[in-house]
Amino acid sequence: MQEKILNFTVLIEQDEDGLYVAKVPDIMGCSTQGKTVEQVLERAREAIQVCLEADEEDHKPLKFIGIQQVEVKA
Repeated sequence: MQEKILNFTVLIEQDEDGLYVAKVPDIMGCSTQGKTVEQVLERAREAIQVCLEADEEDHKPLKFIGIQQVEVKA
């Protein structure tokens, strides 16, 4: 069987402790963290692999359009 190559969007943010947090919006609950961007990206690849292997659902990446910050008054 031939391997499929899938491209997932990974959102990276930095928390209050300076750790980088990566979230994969296409896979519910798929996230990880690391001390550097390189580390969090490698861990994100690993997390995606684990999530895909553990979940019987067929995940198809959504088409990435963009990210926008929205300001609201609180």
